[in-house]
Amino acid sequence: MTNAFWVTGPLEGVIREATFDHYPPAIATEENPAVDVQALYSGISRGTEALVFANRVPESEFQTMRAPFQEGDFPFPVKYGYSSVGRVTSGPEELAGRSVFCLFPHQTHYRVPASAVVPLPEGLPEGRAVLAANMETAVNGLWDAAPRIGDRIAVVGLGVVGLLVAWLASRIPGTRVTALDTNPGRRAVAECLGLDFRTHCQQDDHDLVIHASGHPAGLETALGLAGMEARIVEMSWYGAQTVPLPLGHGFHSRRLSIRSSQVGHLNPLQLPRWQYRDRMALALDLLKDEVLDNLISGESPFESLPGVMAALAGVPGSSHAGPIASDSLCHRIVYNRC
Repeated sequence: MTNAFWVTGPLEGVIREATFDHYPPAIATEENPAVDVQALYSGISRGTEALVFANRVPESEFQTMRAPFQEGDFPFPVKYGYSSVGRVTSGPEELAGRSVFCLFPHQTHYRVPASAVVPLPEGLPEGRAVLAANMETAVNGLWDAAPRIGDRIAVVGLGVVGLLVAWLASRIPGTRVTALDTNPGRRAVAECLGLDFRTHCQQDDHDLVIHASGHPAGLETALGLAGMEARIVEMSWYGAQTVPLPLGHGFHSRRLSIRSSQVGHLNPLQLPRWQYRDRMALALDLLKDEVLDNLISGESPFESLPGVMAALAGVPGSSHAGPIASDSLCHRIVYNRC
């Protein structure tokens, strides 16, 4: 029997039985055999999973929001998630016993096609690999943003994705990267990543502004930071929320442009040469830097996931194993390895 975390109602979740075999032997091929995976860790993607948990996925997006191995349909009951790290217990010789990443929900064991798992590169600890989906989003966001050498870049919103975007951008030669968040508690982790942290910024000379806070006010801040002819890349997803935006003031006179970035599609300029698997392999390789352990702000056992999700969503009186800060970054789930 395999167990998974299910969202069963608005701000409600339980652990219950789930489908183990997502790739029956009858349809497996020699080129793409089945692999059995025992989960070791999974990561909670707070932005998207919070919207699912709170029943804030608009009906128009029920299909586009489906996770690769989702069970059930929105709004609920639904098994949702996409950041699982595990060990292959059965499969082709080149994968047997390997630690792998899979875009799979929070579940103890599962069977998927070999093409759905990506082996962890040497030097990447299994526990840090739960950041892979976030890193993949950050990579795709920067592909969409197309930063240039020497660009003056502002990143607004320092959740896990925003911090990764700012960290990657700061490694481009000559860039001036300002990392902004209204929460002063983000200063310590930002400075651990070598970032110039601010709670506010008066400069409006940025060539590129990337918004990742998930709050409409953050996008308004991003507009105010943009210089003449600047680019604003919106990486937040608001679900069913309407976002008011002041497009008066200097928006037209500065000839600003806003574009969305969404990890579900590869940037068209990469598409002729890159596949989704290549992008994930790159994300995993970029995670080998141990400084990124600072983005893991806590962990809990799998059995406590219903309480953990409720606590992360701010449900009053929710029970969970251990303290969970309301502004935590990546909360890691640990699975029994027996």
